[in-house]
Amino acid sequence: MSVELTALHYVYLAFIVLIMGFLLKRRDTTMVCVAGIFLLGLIATEALGSSVSGVFNSFIYATKELLGTIMIISIIVAMSRILIITGINETMVAPLTRYIRTPAVAYWGIGLIMMVTSFFFWPSPAVALIGAVLLPVALRVGLPALGAAVAMNLFGHGIALSGDYIIQGAPKLTADAAGLPVSEVMTASVPLVLIMGAVTTGVAFWMMRRDIRNGTFREGLVAGGGGTAALASSSRGGEEQAVLSPAARKTLAVIIPLLFLVDVIAMFWLKLQGGDATALVGGTAVLILVVVTLMAHRNQGLEKVTSYMIDGFTFGFKVFGPVIPIAAFFYLGDAAFVELFGQTLPQASHGIVNDLGLALANSVPLNGAVGAVTATATGVITGLDGSGFSGISLAGSIAQLFAAATHSSAAVLTALGQVAAIWVGGGTLIPWALIPAAAICGVSPFELARRNLKPVLIGLGMTTIVAIFLV
Repeated sequence: MSVELTALHYVYLAFIVLIMGFLLKRRDTTMVCVAGIFLLGLIATEALGSSVSGVFNSFIYATKELLGTIMIISIIVAMSRILIITGINETMVAPLTRYIRTPAVAYWGIGLIMMVTSFFFWPSPAVALIGAVLLPVALRVGLPALGAAVAMNLFGHGIALSGDYIIQGAPKLTADAAGLPVSEVMTASVPLVLIMGAVTTGVAFWMMRRDIRNGTFREGLVAGGGGTAALASSSRGGEEQAVLSPAARKTLAVIIPLLFLVDVIAMFWLKLQGGDATALVGGTAVLILVVVTLMAHRNQGLEKVTSYMIDGFTFGFKVFGPVIPIAAFFYLGDAAFVELFGQTLPQASHGIVNDLGLALANSVPLNGAVGAVTATATGVITGLDGSGFSGISLAGSIAQLFAAATHSSAAVLTALGQVAAIWVGGGTLIPWALIPAAAICGVSPFELARRNLKPVLIGLGMTTIVAIFLV
């Protein structure tokens, strides 16, 4: 396998380095991303008009890709607002306070529940379900909102999604590309997923405790918003009329979790995944919002339903506003480039990001240790588009190449590439990919990405070392 790298590839790579540098320095990246999109368009089309139009069209493309996530976050926030104002949320989570009494229990409890749920339904709908119910409990016992977001993110988008042992979407893609049975890749991934998960979540927890103790922990709350964590503090005129009787409040506090439990059963029974599962949760949340608002506000209910929806969408787009430009740039690394600027890449190209990963694999010496390092690096590079799944087929192909050349384990290399790609691109380091957890907790996705960076990099290093011994 070989690939021709052009000026487009090198410019894209240079801007990736520049954007990552700005993120690490806690500087805004919008201008850098716009400049990158414009320059890539100018090189590809050699037309000023097309490159200028490409900036706007890339924003439209990114918004379309993110729209489902924007909608579910906005609707969950709108529903949570009326639940908090009426006191239903407090009544609903009261029994959990018996078991979640410390920040440590909250961190590990939320994480493990998120992991188990995500194994069955993938992380996005799991974040919406768990965040709305468990976040207030975690905050009450002293776990920072950013700490809760880290737990949901690492256990759900990290451990559960990188293993994907129930739905098996990820191992199917990598196994097919490597020419291996799915079961073989899944078996090989078990020790890698365990090491990656244990190291990453443990380091993240230790860093959080250390920073809180030293007074250096950054909350990372979104300015002007707070997800489900701070909705009650943004009260407006007329909300004092949102009154429910104690009996109605207790009844709804039982019914609402049961409705979401029915959703979970329906997802399992009907085999709903991804967007379908998210849509079921979102539709349920809208119905809860409407019914509770009409019960609480009575004559003003019709107007208040609209008001709460506006609040939810205002929060959703406020959170996504800074993310759309950077998402627009990174989407150009995959199929978006051809859609926006035409077939200007080499004919054999698999997309800018995949080309870079393939070029890396072709430029290193062939042995088991280098193969493991290259599999990790390829997974990381292909994960930079924020999908996590778009490049794992390439990871499987490269694993097959190295295994054949070095007589090492193709299954281990395949699983390693899969783990690296999904941990980076599936939602722990790329800001727009981890927005569900960040938005539900009301924290900045960029601050969440920075909080995850060291634990994930340490985890990848340790997992790669273990893989070297296993190949």
